[in-house]
Amino acid sequence: MAYSIVTLLPVELILQAGSNAGYAMIFALLIAAIVWNLATWAFGIPNSSSHALVGSIMGVGLANQILAPAGAATQGVDWGQVQKVFSALLFSPACGFLMAALLLFVMKLLVKNKALYRAPEGDKPPPLWIRGLLIFTCTGVSFSHGGNDGQKGMGLIMLILIGAAPTAYALNRAMPESAMPAFIESAGHAQQIFASHGTGTPADLTEQQARDIVGAALRAKAVSSPEIFGALSVLSTDISTSVKTYGSMKAVPAAAVPNVRTDMYLVADAIRVMGDAQGFNADEKKSLKSFQSSLYSGTRFIPLWVKISVAIALGLGTMVGWKRIVVTVGEKIGKTHMTYAEGASAELVAMTTIGLAERYGLPVSTTHILSSGVAGTMWSNGSGLQLSTLRSMALAWVTTLPAAMAISGFLYVLFRQIF
Repeated sequence: MAYSIVTLLPVELILQAGSNAGYAMIFALLIAAIVWNLATWAFGIPNSSSHALVGSIMGVGLANQILAPAGAATQGVDWGQVQKVFSALLFSPACGFLMAALLLFVMKLLVKNKALYRAPEGDKPPPLWIRGLLIFTCTGVSFSHGGNDGQKGMGLIMLILIGAAPTAYALNRAMPESAMPAFIESAGHAQQIFASHGTGTPADLTEQQARDIVGAALRAKAVSSPEIFGALSVLSTDISTSVKTYGSMKAVPAAAVPNVRTDMYLVADAIRVMGDAQGFNADEKKSLKSFQSSLYSGTRFIPLWVKISVAIALGLGTMVGWKRIVVTVGEKIGKTHMTYAEGASAELVAMTTIGLAERYGLPVSTTHILSSGVAGTMWSNGSGLQLSTLRSMALAWVTTLPAAMAISGFLYVLFRQIF
């Protein structure tokens, strides 16, 4: 899932991460998301970093399209991917509200211990069994939050590394040599499938011409013609030949890395966009999906040190900036202080929802799910809701997208002039 949000970016910017436009994109994305997140944190408003990142990406995409010369084949925003991402971002808070409200209702029917339904009394610790329950639910939320939000950070870090050090990070040089025969065989099957559907393709089509054809098809989201299948056949052959020539990913020389990665990215993305295209039988679709998985293994990877760095950053960020948001969530959503049962219900729903989203590769907002879960428990318990806080949260939700788009778009235009 680390690369799911990154695919919202224009194809040419992803493939040219080390170019001037690529550096402008990276700095605009990071700074815009950081600025907006810091601004909402300063006011103690729970805000979604996922939401801010999506807005930043959309701003860069639109600015990239505006800056393109007249008549240039430039992609702006992948609206299909935006719809998929926003479906998850919209559905998850509603799910958090309803499921947390229902869980608290069921808990009150089944668990009659009154201590669970009382608010904390000063610094007095809760009973041991309640403390164990809350440690479990808090740990679950933290784990699922890191598994989901951490993926976005890792995807952005890899985008930076690919631009800054393409020789080391554009291809997965850790792929074992033992995996290469299966990779080559998978590429050969895909080449034959594309060739059989590429009737009428010029025999002398060059690799660069094939890249241009597939790139234009991806920008138009129309990967279904014999010409495009013929171009994909050429690229699949080029990938297979490169791997055969060099023997492994780690042996690909620096000069050849950009072309090999471009070919792998274009073919994998073309298979994704094709989906269940008509004209391919079940065996062909299975072979293409297998080839796509092999291509992802070669281009979509996360080194261990990146995972550790993001985990440490998430932990340190929570330790440093927790108080403002915790006070808002715990004391300012409902009219009464949150009870142990309300907190546990909201956290159980949040950890489950976020975990399922991570399982299916859907970026969701931990903040929105948990906050809506708390609101759902307050509503279910009859505790009442503080409308002023809910209005502030709703305002942040509504303004995050246009604000992040405006900031990142402006910064992208500015950095394009600087670089």
